[in-house]
Amino acid sequence: MPILEREPPKGRRESYVLPKVPVPPLKQTLDMYLSCMKHLVKEEQYQKTKAIVVKFGEPGGTGELLQKKLLERSDKTYNWVYDYWLEDMYLNQRLALPVNSNPAMVFPKQNFKDRKDSLRFAAHLITGVLEYKERIDTRVLPVDFARGQLAGTPLCMKQYYRLFNTYRLPGHKRDTLVIHKPGSTEQEHIIVACKNQFFVLDLVVNKKKLKEMDILTQLEKIVKMAENSEERQPPFGLLTSDGRTEWAQAREVLIKDSVNRESLAVIEKCLCVLCLDNPSGMEVGDTSRALLMLHGGGHEKMGANRWYDKPMQFIVGEDGVCGTVCEHSPFEGIVLVACTEYLMKFMTGSPSKMGRATSVSELPTPARLLWKTTPHIQSLLKASAERLQRLVRDLDMDVHKFEVYGKEFIKKQKMSPDAYIQVALQLAFYRCNGRLVSTYESASIRRFHEGRVDNIRSATSEALAFVKAMTDEKASLSDSEKMKRLWDAINAQTNYTITAITGLGIDNHLLGLREIAQELKMERPQIFTDETYVASNQFILSTSQVPTTVEMFCCYGPVVPNGYGCCYNPQSDHLLFSVTSFHGSTETCSAVFIKALDEGLVEMRDLCRKSNKPQSSAAPAASKAGENNQGAGSKLPSILQKTGK
Repeated sequence: MPILEREPPKGRRESYVLPKVPVPPLKQTLDMYLSCMKHLVKEEQYQKTKAIVVKFGEPGGTGELLQKKLLERSDKTYNWVYDYWLEDMYLNQRLALPVNSNPAMVFPKQNFKDRKDSLRFAAHLITGVLEYKERIDTRVLPVDFARGQLAGTPLCMKQYYRLFNTYRLPGHKRDTLVIHKPGSTEQEHIIVACKNQFFVLDLVVNKKKLKEMDILTQLEKIVKMAENSEERQPPFGLLTSDGRTEWAQAREVLIKDSVNRESLAVIEKCLCVLCLDNPSGMEVGDTSRALLMLHGGGHEKMGANRWYDKPMQFIVGEDGVCGTVCEHSPFEGIVLVACTEYLMKFMTGSPSKMGRATSVSELPTPARLLWKTTPHIQSLLKASAERLQRLVRDLDMDVHKFEVYGKEFIKKQKMSPDAYIQVALQLAFYRCNGRLVSTYESASIRRFHEGRVDNIRSATSEALAFVKAMTDEKASLSDSEKMKRLWDAINAQTNYTITAITGLGIDNHLLGLREIAQELKMERPQIFTDETYVASNQFILSTSQVPTTVEMFCCYGPVVPNGYGCCYNPQSDHLLFSVTSFHGSTETCSAVFIKALDEGLVEMRDLCRKSNKPQSSAAPAASKAGENNQGAGSKLPSILQKTGK
């Protein structure tokens, strides 16, 4: 996703008229599709796929009909792909949100002296959240502008408006993204989770907004109420950690009772969720903190002290483990970064306002949300807890800081840090598996109205040639030939990046053609049932660059059972990687992947040092263009986007 420049607001954001996402030419997409997949499937399968694609794209054929319908859809809508993409990437997905879809941002470790110290931090954090939301509601956030390729292009800001006023409602076959009206009086509260209980913290009392001291007072009351075991409710947050269909079915059971219905309504309309965690008992390091953000450690730790459907959940642990976990469907990673960096700078640069002079004098006791349970509901909670625990046990995470060099060394080679790291990831995967696979890297298309992301397919034929030069053919090739292949791989990555960010990537286009066929009730075209197309959408390597300017990092899970999730944060003198996989797969191991990645990064540095400087004609394009694809994608889902991730 793009690096951003911030400029003072120049009037209302709506004054920027952004173009529509283009519909790429059909032949261009089909040719690129074949080019992307030729070296990733066996020759026999490729020839079969090529024949199918040629038939699909022939004059007067199915492809031309679907392309015509897609162009008509583009004429009638602001963004022809948005709904298709949102449903395919997120709302249709049936996997549980923790790990599989929701990314997390891990804040710097805090050194709290006691529980009250952590509550002061939480109150200050929520004060920052309210200030940031007011900037969103009053449209005074600076407009984001891209730099690098197409520098100065204003970017769509609509994702910011969905940070706090959306909710993902579970459905049996498809979820719904509920969007509340900005500034609605229904959204004048947050939900506070403490000891698996949920409390309502009203932010407006007697028509007055609570001050920071008031928020702290209410948090202290909530902590005390949560310790009252006689009034303790079952851990209903566990249900939101389950598969989406299972949660939808459980929700149907819950809402038969008016008490449960009212509690759900209050949660679904809140601004955000604040999770006050007990000490985890785990050794506090980058990896353990990331795990606690993603899944809470399961029902035995803090996994039930969450409500995963809410886009913004802020976690403040008594042991200093803090961060946020997000429901990904309303916004991309770069928007999460912008929000959390604002909050971190607010926390360090804005003094805590604990004066009582203008506080609300009569603060009502926060309400504990009540639930009516039955033996059937208890069995649903137990099943959700067991499934979450299986997910917790299965996740293999390794957060690793590569300290040999950082992005400054890469820039000195006149290379794009993002393209360079993507090639390094291909080298690591090849070293572990002896092949390349379909790879996902999110590419922002926010330069278009309602733009979200498309996919940069990083497993290029040029990347394959380079990784073979560094492994299978290492002894037979000169350093100059290896360096040439490295530049070829970086330039191929750069060129695909430019294609994707300008709305001409293949993934969204193929998705649109597929969905149009379904709307026309056509038999699914063979191109979309072909083995190659299925493989092209199995993103065994799901990647995203999420750079930060403050000390924090992003993480997410793999998007397929035998895959890796790899989120990276390039800094001047080091590169931070968060790699995830599943223990249940015999094909993956996060520690092994990290080891291969380290070795490859060192070898690439040595190659750059030994080789002659690249020709000036090759370097500038790659060094500029790589600045257009930073952020978490989804994952997809994840993301997965999935990203994602």
